[in-house]
Amino acid sequence: MPASKIAAQQAILPPINDPTVHVAVDRLARRYMAAGGLGMEILSAVGGSAERLVERLPGFVRGRLDGITLAALNSAFGAAARSRRLLRDRGDWFNRLASTVSGAAGGLAGAPGAMLELPLTVTMLLRAILGIAAEHGLDPDSEEVRVEALRIFAAAGPMAEDDGTDLGLLAAKLSITGQTVQGLIARVAPRLSMVLGQKLAAQATPILGAVAGASINYTFARYYQEIARVHFGLLRLAHETGLPREALTEALRDRIRQLQDERLERRARRA
Repeated sequence: MPASKIAAQQAILPPINDPTVHVAVDRLARRYMAAGGLGMEILSAVGGSAERLVERLPGFVRGRLDGITLAALNSAFGAAARSRRLLRDRGDWFNRLASTVSGAAGGLAGAPGAMLELPLTVTMLLRAILGIAAEHGLDPDSEEVRVEALRIFAAAGPMAEDDGTDLGLLAAKLSITGQTVQGLIARVAPRLSMVLGQKLAAQATPILGAVAGASINYTFARYYQEIARVHFGLLRLAHETGLPREALTEALRDRIRQLQDERLERRARRA
């Protein structure tokens, strides 16, 4: 969308004057900022930037990432829905524990094991996202919630230095006009494969093996759970207040930038 059109749209957004809404937005902004911090620390411990780690993957693995991710997303909705019918939601701790165990098993077997474990990771992440949607009063089996879950997967990822200006999931960059969930899966898969490539490369790092896999999977589970709560929290706030989602998204983006500036100032004072 042209910048002039975005600016014109933002100019007509109604001001948010309710202090309780500002409190809610501040809470969501702080959750958003805290979501990925641990991921960067773990990546630093494993060694190297995300880009360099992905470059370490064998060529045949990099070439298959998009296909693996696409297949995983295509099967994940059905698998997540079936598992939710067979086993009730157990909360954040259970999802993080299951992801941690899965990552340890995948990391123990190196790159081949990590590749086999990827579809399971996607399914567990999606199940956690759908469970959080249900917490917020939404129907996890509806087409609308599935679209929102895909927007969450379009987020930067726990190992990305997100400056808060993108907020792809919150800005609703994925147009849903005339789009089916299958069509959106095809659009999300390449971006998610980049995120999962970082996980796979770090998980397959020699020596660390299972420990790296467990730590990284815990980080992914925690990150997407927190981002889902920001996303669905914003949706619920829009429903409860009657304020446009776009206006709340802009308020959230502004608050994130303020918090980032404050963090930079604190770091500068300590330096």
